[in-house]
Amino acid sequence: MSREPGVAPEVVPDVVRRVALDIAVDVGSPVPPYEQIRGQVAAYVSSGLLAPGTRLPTLRALAADLGVAVGTVGRAYAELEAAGMVTSRRRTGTVVAGQPGERATPPPEQRELRAAAAELAARAREAGVDVETVIGLVRAALLQAPG
Repeated sequence: MSREPGVAPEVVPDVVRRVALDIAVDVGSPVPPYEQIRGQVAAYVSSGLLAPGTRLPTLRALAADLGVAVGTVGRAYAELEAAGMVTSRRRTGTVVAGQPGERATPPPEQRELRAAAAELAARAREAGVDVETVIGLVRAALLQAPG
């Protein structure tokens, strides 16, 4: 089975689904690359977008996709494992901690944001705006927001 860049297969009993990971590293940022990767994956796990049992990309594959050293991704994964968010094993790779099929419950403060995101997605679809443009608009808005 071939692997697409930036796509992690999600393991569900008798099914392997692909989950797109939109992870980016800003080399000009004062935040170290491993911390950028760790933070983005942690946000996906905490929000429930990466369910327990979801297999993350291999160290080498993600490092190649992001243009960083394998050790950089390794450190990010190690910190996620130390926090109990993922588990790593030789044969299964790095997976989101918990039982497959179980969904993480997002914090209550995310309810309004999820509703706003769903509304934005629906409006973008109606207007025929592509995913990359919407993500770019949201990133720009986040970068311009105070705080």
